[in-house]
Amino acid sequence: MDRKDFITLSSLGFLGLYSCGISNLNMNKKSLAIQLYTVRDAISKDLEKTFEKLAILGFTTFEIYGYDGTFFGKTAAEFKKILSDNGLKVISSHHRTGITDHEDGTLLKNWNRTLDDLNTIGSEYAVCSYLPEAERTLENYQKLPEILENAGQISNQNGIQLAYHNHDFEFLRKDEQHTFYDFILENTSSDLVKMELDLYWISKAGLDPLAYFKKYPKRFPLWHVKDMKAGTKDFAEIGNGTIDFKRIFEAKEKAGLQYWFLEQDSSEKDIFESIKISKKYISEHAFFLK
Repeated sequence: MDRKDFITLSSLGFLGLYSCGISNLNMNKKSLAIQLYTVRDAISKDLEKTFEKLAILGFTTFEIYGYDGTFFGKTAAEFKKILSDNGLKVISSHHRTGITDHEDGTLLKNWNRTLDDLNTIGSEYAVCSYLPEAERTLENYQKLPEILENAGQISNQNGIQLAYHNHDFEFLRKDEQHTFYDFILENTSSDLVKMELDLYWISKAGLDPLAYFKKYPKRFPLWHVKDMKAGTKDFAEIGNGTIDFKRIFEAKEKAGLQYWFLEQDSSEKDIFESIKISKKYISEHAFFLK
């Protein structure tokens, strides 16, 4: 049995059956997806071992972070081989604007090369992930739609969809009529700039995802799914917090949902234990996987 078969069988709980000679099973089981930032500490120690641990838990689809001209220190070709050898798939990759951090992999520096590398590894989405505090000025927010639109146009020409990922600060008021998030939505093309809606951060900001789905239908193909503790509003395992995921997932067609990623930014537990807790809750509630 090769490495890919081992990981696949482990993730589906079939190693015992394999040892009995049943190796040609139809394992048409829905893969779970995770934002790898969740396991960043483990990745910093051993990339491939981390991937193996995730796959055994059933997570074989990834959203990645940290591209700087390499993927976790690997060239695009090297990273593609790691994915292929282990039966893994990258759907999306996180990137910053480059307004203040002029690094490779940002929307404003060597974006075409970034897109070439994303195409090499098979990513479908590139996501503007985060605005550092230094970028959260009125002047920079005014420039942001144009930056996103231009990057979205180039991405579109290269067969990749651009999206924007929110935190809670985008829901501050730009003026009496608009939050900064509304300003981004209203000043970018619905085709060139989609949204990756983080359900934790919009909930922490006190806003209703369904109101945005109604106002901007089909604009939210990607979601980050993580829960929020009562009281402290800290990060929580899915099911251990206050967010009404059933209500939100029932509106997924209106939102235009295509992929969602488990994410937990931090945990008081071992992060893999937190992932197991979230996975158990997901597996017990069919609306997550329909």
